[in-house]
Amino acid sequence: MVFALVTATAASAADVTGVVRDETGGALPGVTVELRGPSTPQPAVTDGQGAYRFTSIAPGTYQVVFSLINFASVRREIEVTASAPARVDAVMHLALNADVTVTGQRTFANLADVENPAENLVGVAQSASQGAITARQLETRPLMREGEVLEAVPGVIVAQHSGEGKANQYFLRGFNLDHGTDFATTVAGMPINLPTHAHGQGYTDINFLIPELVSGVQFSKGPYYAEQGDFSAAGATNITYANVLDKSIANIEGGAEGYGRALFAASPKLGPGHVVAAFEFEHNDGPWVHADNYRKLNGVLRYSQGDAVNGFSLTGLAYTGEWNSTDQVAARAIESGAISRFGTEDSSDGGHTYRYSAIADWQRASGGNASTRVIAYASAYDLHLFSNFTYYLNDPVHGDQIEQADHRYVSGAKVTHRRAMRWRGRAVQNTAGLQLRNDDITNIALYHTDARARLETRSQGSVVETSGGLFAQNEIEWTPWLRTTVGIRGDAVRFDVHATPTLNGGTASATLVSPKSGVAIGPWKGTEFYVNAGTGFHSNDARGTTATRDYEGNAVEPVTPLVRARGAEVGVRTVTVPHLQTTLTLWTLGLDSELVFSGDDGTTEPGRPSRRTGVEFANYYRARSWLVFDGDVSWSRARFTDSKPIGNYIPEAVGAVLSAGATVENVHKTFGSIRWRYFGPRTLIEDDSVRSQATSLINLQGGYRLSKTVKLALDVFNLLNANDSDIDYFYTSRLPGEPVAGVADIHTHPTLPRTARISVIVGL
Repeated sequence: MVFALVTATAASAADVTGVVRDETGGALPGVTVELRGPSTPQPAVTDGQGAYRFTSIAPGTYQVVFSLINFASVRREIEVTASAPARVDAVMHLALNADVTVTGQRTFANLADVENPAENLVGVAQSASQGAITARQLETRPLMREGEVLEAVPGVIVAQHSGEGKANQYFLRGFNLDHGTDFATTVAGMPINLPTHAHGQGYTDINFLIPELVSGVQFSKGPYYAEQGDFSAAGATNITYANVLDKSIANIEGGAEGYGRALFAASPKLGPGHVVAAFEFEHNDGPWVHADNYRKLNGVLRYSQGDAVNGFSLTGLAYTGEWNSTDQVAARAIESGAISRFGTEDSSDGGHTYRYSAIADWQRASGGNASTRVIAYASAYDLHLFSNFTYYLNDPVHGDQIEQADHRYVSGAKVTHRRAMRWRGRAVQNTAGLQLRNDDITNIALYHTDARARLETRSQGSVVETSGGLFAQNEIEWTPWLRTTVGIRGDAVRFDVHATPTLNGGTASATLVSPKSGVAIGPWKGTEFYVNAGTGFHSNDARGTTATRDYEGNAVEPVTPLVRARGAEVGVRTVTVPHLQTTLTLWTLGLDSELVFSGDDGTTEPGRPSRRTGVEFANYYRARSWLVFDGDVSWSRARFTDSKPIGNYIPEAVGAVLSAGATVENVHKTFGSIRWRYFGPRTLIEDDSVRSQATSLINLQGGYRLSKTVKLALDVFNLLNANDSDIDYFYTSRLPGEPVAGVADIHTHPTLPRTARISVIVGL
């Protein structure tokens, strides 16, 4: 009788099998597969080919759950019957905060492009303001500057107020981020922001970026993420380079105003791994009366082995740039006819820079439930920047041109360990990590110059800035619809400043502990809700922490080394509508001290405490396999929180940002996109009595595939030839013949006129 019962039960059972792959089609070993239902067997783990098997499963309705560190979980409902084995294959997509070593050009996917997006929502993000821009989205996006890769991030504006070789100006969430303050950026795992920089705190020059090598741009906003440290209070981006290209590339571009670019990139197999080798040359004059004559030489050499779970890469980067600058000019000079819209007040402005870097990146998984990643990097960097913001205000004879010099060696490392486990039947992931960085700034100086000849040393010195951070994070899935994230971060920094005058030298140090938290609720019908809160910080210039006198001899108070930021947000992400991903976020962010732009010396300086609130609404819709629409709206309100007669408005704080576009991919051999970017008016002075105008630009790309290997593309920037401004400031300057006290005025850097560029791209 017992034998008959066992035989009948076995006859009514079935096997459940399948294969798990990643976005590129590669097998994913080490995936934990759970079968939740009437009978709950022990979890299975995929083998080296990504395969798994459950045997003798009783008939019934089950939920299959696929989990792997750095990937969004996949949940799928199945019906097991006695008549046949059940096969459940899955494609797992990297989480938006994935920390992986080896990536291809198709590593990231937008949920709107996924066949069953709702089943991939769990664990794809910790907040509504996390996201990833895919290489596919960037391919047909017209890019005037390399930095505009970051404009694909909803709410980000990338502008320029000087020559093209200088770091871009960034705007996000009510911030004029200057050249990178409060917006952390990494490329290929290496942090780019430079603390205690000659031109501004957090200076972020990504002119060395090669967009054709980018495999994705991960982004997050707000101080809610334990892994994010200095400069990340408003947001952070991680730009990844591909380890394997889809094909080798030869790209020759030419256009008006002296523009030319040549790029050659190849990805041959070498032994068990791949090499990515790329070389780029670029020249650009621009529309300026005094031509930019921007010359760039750029190279990448990268060797990698492995896959998205286990692997390593070694990367070498080399970039040099030299240029002339037409900085922002006084509006009154243009209005009076003294100079044209593209003229300059000082034709000797400009600069030259280099950055040589080496990056080692290693990742290893163990047992399918743990992963360790180690990144080490080193850079040699140099900049000499000549600017004249106030013309003849301070020196009526020689003028006010300054040279800002920065020479440094940067080294650092980051170690991250992630471990998945079960706690009382609940899925748990713990993360712990360590970050170390040292900036040996052998020369940081400010000189008064005339036509690039030094007249006076205003300040000169050297700085050794050493920072370290420890972080830990715990994620628990309490129920199928409730997940929590709790993190903590501790940071320490030490400044050793040697300065002229010697009164401004000395040492300073500080520590800060930053708690983080988040809750994810759902998904229900393809919709998740998020609540996040946390604290973060930005560092101040090391020279300010030990200074007692300014260059004129006036007494000054030392600044706080680390400045606290506090933020919170609520948001929702939904993929309920087929092929449409929508996020909505309400956020707030406060800083104990605002970093603001100083027109007198062209740098940022500590200022008053501030508070910002805002809303972001982002949409990505794939209407057809070949047609995509996207549209983002961001609005923010920014105010100083202390009360002063001068006013509480924050100068240059961006309010409204809108971006929209349509993209056509390979229809009868044609492709292209049209994009609209709206940069709303900003207050330029604390009492809001002076405001900038809005900037509205339309850019266009169109192309045709001549063959499988050759295509032509035409980019047209500022299609409607709008006479708008890239950026505006308000401060006092003096033109020749004006009163000694100068004139307070808007200073503007115009958008480029309608500009066309044509490219011939060969892919082999």
